[in-house]
Amino acid sequence: MYVACPPEKFADPKCDSLDRLLPPVNYPRRKSTTLGKTEPPLLRTGTRTIYTAGRPPWYNEHGTQSKEAFVIGLCGGSASGKTTVANKIIEALDVPWVVLLSMDSFYKVLSPEEQALAASNDYNFDHPGAFDFQLLVTTLRKLKQGKSVKIPVYDFTTHGRQKEWKNVYGASVIIFEGIMAFADKELLQLLDMKIFVDTDSDIRLVRRLKRDISERGRDIEGVIKQYNKFVKPAFEQYIEPTMRLADIVVPRGGGNMVAIDLIVQHVHSQALLASAHQSQPLPQTLSVMESTPQVRGLHTIIRNKDTSRDEFIFYSKRLMRLLIEHALSFLPSKRSMVQTPQGHEYEGRTFSGKGITGVSVLRAGETMEPALRAVCKDVRIGKILIQTNLDSGEPELHYLRLPKDISEDHVILMDSTVSTGAAAMMAIRVLLDHDVQEENILLVSLLMAELGVHSVAYAFPRVKIITTAVDKSLDDFLHVIPGIGDFGDRYFGTDAPSSWSDEEDQELPSC
Repeated sequence: MYVACPPEKFADPKCDSLDRLLPPVNYPRRKSTTLGKTEPPLLRTGTRTIYTAGRPPWYNEHGTQSKEAFVIGLCGGSASGKTTVANKIIEALDVPWVVLLSMDSFYKVLSPEEQALAASNDYNFDHPGAFDFQLLVTTLRKLKQGKSVKIPVYDFTTHGRQKEWKNVYGASVIIFEGIMAFADKELLQLLDMKIFVDTDSDIRLVRRLKRDISERGRDIEGVIKQYNKFVKPAFEQYIEPTMRLADIVVPRGGGNMVAIDLIVQHVHSQALLASAHQSQPLPQTLSVMESTPQVRGLHTIIRNKDTSRDEFIFYSKRLMRLLIEHALSFLPSKRSMVQTPQGHEYEGRTFSGKGITGVSVLRAGETMEPALRAVCKDVRIGKILIQTNLDSGEPELHYLRLPKDISEDHVILMDSTVSTGAAAMMAIRVLLDHDVQEENILLVSLLMAELGVHSVAYAFPRVKIITTAVDKSLDDFLHVIPGIGDFGDRYFGTDAPSSWSDEEDQELPSC
């Protein structure tokens, strides 16, 4: 089902101004639907359980990308609600790894003369010539192929790109939004679904005033001047005519949940997403430590909500040491003959790889570093910080520090717990982008959920997964059930109960 635009909307002669930019379009006959309150409610997804047999849909059983990412293009006037619609779609899609790519990041670098015009609100940012379409098309094409890219970060207060660019990794669904999202032939060819967000001009003006004054440091006179001189004419000449290219038109922006549900249903059908098979066996690449009385006893202590912080740290460290020792048994070894002090030969084993590097997923994964250093002499350590975007709920790479020449090492990737597996998969993608061999990666975690195990194993079938326990399910907040709570908060004393004293906030030495 599609939300159709009335053909009279496109009878404006201003549409001709885009003919030189846009390809001819054939309009198939479609059923139209009304977005009234009488529409029946559509089924919404709940927690993140959208997978194909436990495998992220953009990977096949061999761990390689089986299909390109599904790209949704969102177009509309300035402050029409494109970003809000994008975030609503991400929330309703309920799949791991959705990338939101904004056209605002691809404004061209301004010359000193253009900078001066921008400072006085006399530069036209609402013209196709203001965007670096060549970089945008190249970036989106790579993302669609599942490759990692670097995204420029644009500063609206200085009208320029920041020095640091943002690393973005491949996804199953890409949502690309911008005022000129449909204004380039090559760009249009990369879009699998085209959505136009149609919002009343008065509402867009009010939103723009509020945004530019509160977030971008502009004054009201400058915003109104820029709107009348550039924004409004550009919408009429370049943006509104592209509505005829849209597959779906969404009136009223992010508040139109019926339209968003229709979009989500279509993406699910196109991406061939299905519910996870909870009964599938755990993968062969998983190794769970034997649940000895000692291991069971340690879990009893750290899972207990009444365990004090000092005991939680102490017994967590004991379990980490056992886990790391267990993980080392999966490193490659070769036969080695040595002579004992008594002059006799002993046939033993020695590590046969080039080197060992530990990489911790901050912050909780960092707690496992002392255990690794205690059993691996001169081990190198790297760090990756992956945090969840509070708006989209998706993992994002914020910090990366890896040792040089890591490509030939065996890497022990450490995280305290793995729930959905999204952060672990992103960390593995980072290692692969640094030429680490997939079969040389060991994902080591104190506790994992079955969903996370299946996600990682089916996406990266040559990665060895090592843990002390696997729990069955996740709650609505994506916490492992029965679980151990938030490991980082309990270990570092953040958001701690008032009963914890200042002395208990000091890290205790391990035995």
